[in-house]
Amino acid sequence: MPRITDAKILMIATHGFEQSELEFPRDQLRVKGAEVSVASLDGKAIKGWEGDDWGREAEADLALEAVRVDDYDALVLPGGQINPDLLRINDDVIELINAFYDQGKVVAAICHAPWLLIEAGLVKGRTMTSFQSIKTDMINAGADWQDAEVVADNGIVTSRNPNDLKAFVGKIVEEIEEGRHPR
Repeated sequence: MPRITDAKILMIATHGFEQSELEFPRDQLRVKGAEVSVASLDGKAIKGWEGDDWGREAEADLALEAVRVDDYDALVLPGGQINPDLLRINDDVIELINAFYDQGKVVAAICHAPWLLIEAGLVKGRTMTSFQSIKTDMINAGADWQDAEVVADNGIVTSRNPNDLKAFVGKIVEEIEEGRHPR
């Protein structure tokens, strides 16, 4: 069985990510022993969004074009309104999400990040959650939407908002330790 202490996790984000939704999973997964890398579109630092204004920068470890899916066990997508909206129109991001999915790896998205799962075509027929304001988007894309702090459906983990971060990280660890999720 895979262990979180051996896991390599990729986070993809760009400017406007929800501050806590990148920092908390990144830091908590590292505390649990995982190696966590943050990829930005160009490999440069990205600026978060906190409350109603810009927040702190997060360093990127690599550019999107340098990502090799085979190097990772899981993908974590932080939310915020701006970040996933910018990422979902980037074909390379959607291609990477699908590559993680196709290889049976854990794909986790919180808040507005399930927009990326809709764009990647991974929502139909799955039980999921998201931020309340995109509930209709999720349902229209075919999700069985649940109002729950965390939902896992065959290795796809979704949560609603920053209040759910502890459960979100816990479920990511659990899903990684279950191993590959044949789909």
